[in-house]
Amino acid sequence: MRNVIKEIIDNKIFGVVRADDTKRAVEIANAYIEAGLKIIEMNTNIEAIKEIAQNNKDAVIAAGGIITSNQAHQAIEVGAKLLVSPILQMNLVKLSSGYKIPLILTATTPNEAYTAWKARIPLIKIYPVKDLGGKTYIEDLLRPMKFLNVMPTGSIDIDDIKGYLDCGASAVALGRQLYKDKTYNEIVETTKLALEKVK
Repeated sequence: MRNVIKEIIDNKIFGVVRADDTKRAVEIANAYIEAGLKIIEMNTNIEAIKEIAQNNKDAVIAAGGIITSNQAHQAIEVGAKLLVSPILQMNLVKLSSGYKIPLILTATTPNEAYTAWKARIPLIKIYPVKDLGGKTYIEDLLRPMKFLNVMPTGSIDIDDIKGYLDCGASAVALGRQLYKDKTYNEIVETTKLALEKVK
């Protein structure tokens, strides 16, 4: 069985797709996959999750933006293999455990990050990292809690990826920086460039 969280940490980059338009969401996800990014978070666009999950057997699709149990059930039914909540939604812990599907929760404060760790969340999103203080915030957060696996996200520039990893982040989540106002081929090239940064 694939250890999805380990793969994210090994790959260092987690691709995020935020697009309400199904066609655009599918296009972005396919571009990520072509570039070599095999674990992708897609927001709660069930049709897009279904299409990508069914047509890309070697990719792992994470359902992002999950806040309610109902959203989680729907996403799992169409093929999501990972759940991502944009908040510290503790109600999802039991659900993910029952389905044996990994869960990533989002924290803003050290208290929330520690609470997520106590709930055995294996990778914690830190958002919105740039507004919180960027790399300095990650350093400050990890100084007393080096045991946390954190994944900063929120307006991270491609040139800053290495800096976040160097200050202790386990991986970095990137979205708009990879696809905003870009064609399919441009997304592929930008994603490849991001992956090069972590080699």
